[in-house]
Amino acid sequence: MIIEVLEELLSKVLTKLNYETNVKVIKSNRPDLCDYQYDGVFKLAAAYHKSPIEIGEEIVLEINKLEDFNKYFKECNFVRPGFVNMTISDELINKFIKKINNEENLGMKKVENKETYFLDYGGPNIAKPLHVGHMRTAIVGESIKRIIKFMGHNVIADVHFGDYGLQIGQVIYGLEQEGISPNEITLKKLEEIYPKMSALCKEDENVKEICAKITKDLQDGAYREYFKKICEISSNDIKRLYKYLDVDFDLWYGESDSYPYIPELEKMLMDKNLLTLSDGALIMDVNDGYDKEIPPLIFKKQNGAYLYSTTDLATILQRMKDYNPDYILYVVDNRQSLHFDQVFRACQKSGLTGNTKLEFLGYGTVNGSDGKPYKTRSGNTPKLDDLFKEVKEIFINKKESNAYMLESDLDKIVNSILKFADLQNNRDKDYIFDIAKFSEVVGKTGPYILYTYLRINKIVKDEEVNELDDTIYNQIDRDLRKKLIEFDIEVKKAFETRMPSVIAEYVYDLCVIINAFYQNNHINGLEDQNKKNSWVYILKLANKILKQMLDLLIIDVPTIM
Repeated sequence: MIIEVLEELLSKVLTKLNYETNVKVIKSNRPDLCDYQYDGVFKLAAAYHKSPIEIGEEIVLEINKLEDFNKYFKECNFVRPGFVNMTISDELINKFIKKINNEENLGMKKVENKETYFLDYGGPNIAKPLHVGHMRTAIVGESIKRIIKFMGHNVIADVHFGDYGLQIGQVIYGLEQEGISPNEITLKKLEEIYPKMSALCKEDENVKEICAKITKDLQDGAYREYFKKICEISSNDIKRLYKYLDVDFDLWYGESDSYPYIPELEKMLMDKNLLTLSDGALIMDVNDGYDKEIPPLIFKKQNGAYLYSTTDLATILQRMKDYNPDYILYVVDNRQSLHFDQVFRACQKSGLTGNTKLEFLGYGTVNGSDGKPYKTRSGNTPKLDDLFKEVKEIFINKKESNAYMLESDLDKIVNSILKFADLQNNRDKDYIFDIAKFSEVVGKTGPYILYTYLRINKIVKDEEVNELDDTIYNQIDRDLRKKLIEFDIEVKKAFETRMPSVIAEYVYDLCVIINAFYQNNHINGLEDQNKKNSWVYILKLANKILKQMLDLLIIDVPTIM
């Protein structure tokens, strides 16, 4: 909002000076010098063969001549070699404070060009217990979904279960070996059998071949009772864990749902002469027109079995037919980048996706203090259930009174610990997961954010204030108000970069300023009623924005801490 106003104003100035008006205003990284900057002077100088100093001074002179200058600015000056520095007026800050407080969606306009985004995240394998590694795709994907929705776009989210891979063949083989019928399958039995059979396949090539054969037969229509029961039990447990994380999907499809589309896909690729035989397998070369060479996409193995690359292409065909989205976004492990390079190139080469844009949103690993993927003291990757319990116990042990909190409040705090620990990091980077550190109520943690909200809420919840005095009383007061009117800048940046960490950084910075404001501007017992009303108004708005931003980070606020 504030950026758009400044850009529009600056565009009018440049038009009057007969310069091109592709204006981009940015937040200053030196708030001690100014609030916002325009650094397009260098481009203008190159385009019009003038000195940047001449153009910069010309722009600033014109801005300072505006009749309503004081309505927008406290100060505007040119800083060599080519920066137009702008410090906005208190009047403009308060105008936007009122707009945000009074208008729907915090005054943020919904996008004019509403597009459809299809998000693929989650992707757990059926019959395998979810562990800490599955947490990141769920949290990052859900946050990106909420950010896109907040911008006003349509979003369709699909969990895309891995339900037709080798692990299903291994589990069915194990069940048969133990004489367990489909009706006798339990979650506990599935959790026992998968790791046992997975280890056996690594030791015994013959068993691995049998499991691969079972998988192929399953894909061809066999073992339906086993398959249905395994999926039912496993998916219900996965949904339970996702519900705890407040992660939800519009579609609970699996890899198996793409199989009816494979014949049509195969015919299309064959008709376009894109599939060739290589040692009995059907492959597709995906190097035409690219500088970087990568291996061909394997469409069908020698034994006639299909792979992830095939089912991912068939799934895209299904999505194009059913939804024809403008974007398809994949929130997946960075280590799958080569696979998706192959799939995306295959889509472009075949024309499968038309004008739909495909994006690979890779994420790094959750690591322990040794820099390796996070494990328990016993050396195992912790299951999500165990991780939730461990985090809860650590938080309870921080303070005696924590043990007497409502279970629902404890669950919200556990969620804040896990989610803020994750989302404060750029999604494409690995990060060190330190439960003790992230459970603290001080520092860059979920509990610190929640504590800030609850403390401010305690001060303002019973105050009925609807008026804002236009006076800004001190620098911390101004810092907080300016931070509040900049929330939309960060939301848009998070949307454009697909980085929830942008929101997390804003939330933390906002809480730091809120706490500084609270410590320096004492409201209780304040005799100046105008000042008190203004500060209550500002703090109420701060919590309103904070709660909305926390929702984008999938974090709910408990009743107490």
